[in-house]
Amino acid sequence: MVFQPLLIPTLVFGLLLYGVPQSTSIPAEIRGSVYFLIVVATLLIPMVTVFGLRLTGTLKSLHMPEVRDRRVPFVITTLFFLLTTWFLRQRMDFDPTIWLGMAVICFSVIFLTAVSFFWKMSAHMTGLGGLLAVVLVLGRKFPTFEVLYPLLSVLVLCGIVASARLFLQAHRPLEVYVGWAAGFLICWFGFSWIWA
Repeated sequence: MVFQPLLIPTLVFGLLLYGVPQSTSIPAEIRGSVYFLIVVATLLIPMVTVFGLRLTGTLKSLHMPEVRDRRVPFVITTLFFLLTTWFLRQRMDFDPTIWLGMAVICFSVIFLTAVSFFWKMSAHMTGLGGLLAVVLVLGRKFPTFEVLYPLLSVLVLCGIVASARLFLQAHRPLEVYVGWAAGFLICWFGFSWIWA
């Protein structure tokens, strides 16, 4: 529950805006506002919406054990991510890094949502695979970024969360591996393209 998928954009943009500030030309005085917007739109509002679905009985369990349980929450989350990407595109035309980064994350969420109509791919691992890719791309593109500790932290986190998902029998191994690989590949190619 702590490292659930909705937390990943918060971690990615925290890294971009504060951990590797040279990755974007967003002025320091508006970074907090941009970050706040991303946290609200990609973490808080979707979480409140999912809890609302649970309270109204639309969603049987927050764990979403069945494929059919994931459809409505994932589609709603996708809409929030699309709206956030669109809003950032309208407001951040002076520095496309932020909205393009959000677009890459949004693409991975769209892919996850599409797959989730038919199969229960791990959303946790999709997010963590994407986070690992972002850390590696930042380490490759920005030599001043001290990549060692963030990289080790994300690798350990990937192992802990994957083990927890399997231990809780929330996923089968293939669902975990495919989720991680999908998130990693989408974000690796997407973020590499942004800073090409």
